[in-house]
Amino acid sequence: MNKIALFTIIALTVSCMTTTAQNKKGMKKVLFVLTSHDKLGSTGEKTGFWIEEFAAPYYELADNGVLIDIASPLGGQPPIDPKSSDPSSATEDTKRFDKDSELQAKLSKTHKLADIKQADYDAVFYPGGHGPLWDLAEDKNSIALIEAFYNNKKPVAFVCHSPGALKNVKVAGEYLVKGKRVTGFSNTEEEAVGLTKVVPFLLEDALQSNGATYSKVGDWQPYAVEDGLLITGQNPASSKLVAEKLLQQLNTKK
Repeated sequence: MNKIALFTIIALTVSCMTTTAQNKKGMKKVLFVLTSHDKLGSTGEKTGFWIEEFAAPYYELADNGVLIDIASPLGGQPPIDPKSSDPSSATEDTKRFDKDSELQAKLSKTHKLADIKQADYDAVFYPGGHGPLWDLAEDKNSIALIEAFYNNKKPVAFVCHSPGALKNVKVAGEYLVKGKRVTGFSNTEEEAVGLTKVVPFLLEDALQSNGATYSKVGDWQPYAVEDGLLITGQNPASSKLVAEKLLQQLNTKK
């Protein structure tokens, strides 16, 4: 290979690397926060995060050029609710996840929530599953992180049970959800899965107790509510709707 050809290859390589770095620099970056809790109360059964509520938003955002990091209170592999792996719960996104070894490897190495800084991200998204009702609702790092995102005018998004992470979040001394329009896993849906007396609190009741204007549609129907920077979805079927609303906010934000 002559010197001219070699220099040309080097120049093209450097140019591609520079362009890629510039593109990444201009891309939006979202933090996903997953539960680390795996025990379903005193039932002896396992819980964790719900695959659909992670996979559908992840792919919706990633396919549209959003960079995503994943964190959890304990770091490492977060627990997956075994019922969300059942074929009856399968969707196109969960089937894609099942074959996605790269994402599964990334999921096994989540960052510790305590090491995360909101300044590194444009928004935060919380997938659901019953787990968040036990750990993220009380986790001081999670509470502080949501408050930091909101106070810095960045979108905060939740689906199904994950609005439970808002239970102790306050802004200017008031509950963040006070006076806000929200949704989340309903009392009737909780009753339908037989866990009304197992969960530490009923999400619908908790949101209303903190002053939120809660609304819902029929059980298991897609429904998402957007109130300023706060985006919430009712159930697994609402996961992609929440992601779409979040993506719209990211795309309109300078």
